[in-house]
Amino acid sequence: MRYKEWLFLLIVCAIGTGLANWVGYGVSIQKSLPGLIILTAISMLAVILVNVIPLKLPIIAYCSILGLLSAAPFSPIHTWVINSANAIEFAAPFTIVGSFAGLAIGDKLKQFMSQGWKYIIVGMVVMTGTFLGSCLWDTMTLNLTKFL
Repeated sequence: MRYKEWLFLLIVCAIGTGLANWVGYGVSIQKSLPGLIILTAISMLAVILVNVIPLKLPIIAYCSILGLLSAAPFSPIHTWVINSANAIEFAAPFTIVGSFAGLAIGDKLKQFMSQGWKYIIVGMVVMTGTFLGSCLWDTMTLNLTKFL
């Protein structure tokens, strides 16, 4: 994918995350904007690094490394990065990610159904189990953080 396409998709994700942050959590777009900009910039820089650095790591690894370096105490912008990212609620990006996942699955649904009814049942059980497992894990983790 070209850089223009990546940038377009990242901007669409930022807009969706900003809207989810506003509608779902009541955080204004103006307050979310710096966090959305920094998260988009880190993501775009990770896309560029994947193509520039010969070490073949996934984009998420570069995003994590860049995020850690920009928020580390030795970074001159760490306070701004942390404060900006704190304006984005943790679950706000899930809305746009779920939408993209639904679009990706919806495109191949006819092909998936042609495999037979057993695959549909297995797929529903897997998706339900993954969802419930994620909910249980998230609930347990959030409950444990109350005590820390």
